[in-house]
Amino acid sequence: MLDAPLVPLRLALVAEDPLARGALSRVLGDQGSELLTVASGTQVELESRRGDAFDVVLWDTGLRISSEAEARVEAPDLGAPVLALVADEAAGELALTAGAKGLLFRDVAPMPLTAALLAVARGLVVFDPGLSELRTSTRTAAPGSSALGPDALTPREREVLALLAEGLSNKAIADRLSISEHTAKFHVNAVLGKLGVQRRTEAVVRAARMGLVTL
Repeated sequence: MLDAPLVPLRLALVAEDPLARGALSRVLGDQGSELLTVASGTQVELESRRGDAFDVVLWDTGLRISSEAEARVEAPDLGAPVLALVADEAAGELALTAGAKGLLFRDVAPMPLTAALLAVARGLVVFDPGLSELRTSTRTAAPGSSALGPDALTPREREVLALLAEGLSNKAIADRLSISEHTAKFHVNAVLGKLGVQRRTEAVVRAARMGLVTL
């Protein structure tokens, strides 16, 4: 009896940069027939479409994914698990908080990328070794939940939280920690996501109730 032909997984490719979309499409197209790119476009374009069913979403977050300033970024909502390509650890934290199920650096080689997409589509969790700390440290807490454990925040996020409690702006936090203001925004957004709140003041109040900061 002949084996049934392999049905390729249906992939949605999400990237704001058309050059990145084109490059990723070519890379995936050269990797054989295991993946079929059903749709490719920006997040807004694909989320506005109806009727397409996907098995996995590849989300290229670009060099910056916090262009909405203090607004929390959300992963593409296309009814399938999301593998995010990120530029650095700070972007990885934000992508996880936004709902990504796996993280790879943007310069990942074609074969590991394909393998990771197949794994995420099957419900597995995939992290680049350089981002493995985020796997255990990043947990998204639901609003009003008290399930945030003592190790949920990274050491840097605890520093940022303490400075938020002092009422410092992102620029002041960046100056105090000798990091860029953009990186400070990433960390602030990650803290908000993990505490399950929308605003900085809510984060400080919730953290104080949990004993994470002293007011």
